[in-house]
Amino acid sequence: MKRTLAFAALCLTAAGAFAQAWPTRPVTLVVPFPPGGGTDTGARILAEQLGKKWGQPVVIENKGGAAGQIGADIVAKARPDGYTLLMGNIGTQAINPVLYAKLPYDADKAFAPVSLVAELPLAMMVNPAVPAKNVKEFVALAKAEPGKLSYSSSGAGGGPHLAAEMFKDATQTFIVHVPYRGGGPAIADLLAGHVQLSFMTVFEASGQVKAGKLRALAVTSDKRVSALPDVPTLAESGLPGFNSISWIGILAPAATPKDLVEKIAADIRETVARDDVKDKLVQLGAVPLTNSPSQFAAMIDKDRKRYGQIIKERNITVN
Repeated sequence: MKRTLAFAALCLTAAGAFAQAWPTRPVTLVVPFPPGGGTDTGARILAEQLGKKWGQPVVIENKGGAAGQIGADIVAKARPDGYTLLMGNIGTQAINPVLYAKLPYDADKAFAPVSLVAELPLAMMVNPAVPAKNVKEFVALAKAEPGKLSYSSSGAGGGPHLAAEMFKDATQTFIVHVPYRGGGPAIADLLAGHVQLSFMTVFEASGQVKAGKLRALAVTSDKRVSALPDVPTLAESGLPGFNSISWIGILAPAATPKDLVEKIAADIRETVARDDVKDKLVQLGAVPLTNSPSQFAAMIDKDRKRYGQIIKERNITVN
């Protein structure tokens, strides 16, 4: 018994020392989408600042495909030593597990939630060639030409896809879905006019709106967004109660030592709370928000149940 207790104490001491020494080499932050989307943008802002804090580079690796499953799977199977982390979002952690019948990993056991980084309200965007200047006009246009308009998304089953389907359901319109492998490609085809509509994070959209390259008709949050203060909410635009946002957060492989997870979470909280980081996120349309590992885990579970109900009620499927 004494030997067992001594061994346990030794393991705890070693784990604590490991967390204090970490990191001694570059950390990889996997973004499970191509460059240019909201998850990628948030990851790069955080990585730069954490790299300075840790004294080691935080290297972004974009591993897009399968609605984020490819990148998530890489982290799920990585060594649990803190050197490979995931910038997940509401799609990878809360939606995919209820939308897809089979994932290459066990969503309930593969990850150790670390911390939320920010909430990302979505914007309802149209190409400037679309004549509609507000939501009411867009709905009228869609109803006048059912099936003629199309919308891009960052992938089947992601937050933007579900927001668009919720919009279609609420307005009784038929708009064709064109899924892409990330927010960047989805924006590119909206800018090119190959699709007319997209629901994307304000993170992704605000620069294009301010440059006059896209038109924002509404935001999907329950309140207006600081980065686009003149753009009304969908609730203000005739769809009372509409509220659908995304979020981004850091996760580690499941067996990562608890004290290391807590250290990374504390460093993220400290970094995101800095005025310069917070201001940068807000200016781009995010809502900086962190939490503890246990709170983040509870949040993921709550959102998974919420979106599971939406998916079931609207009979949303992926091919």
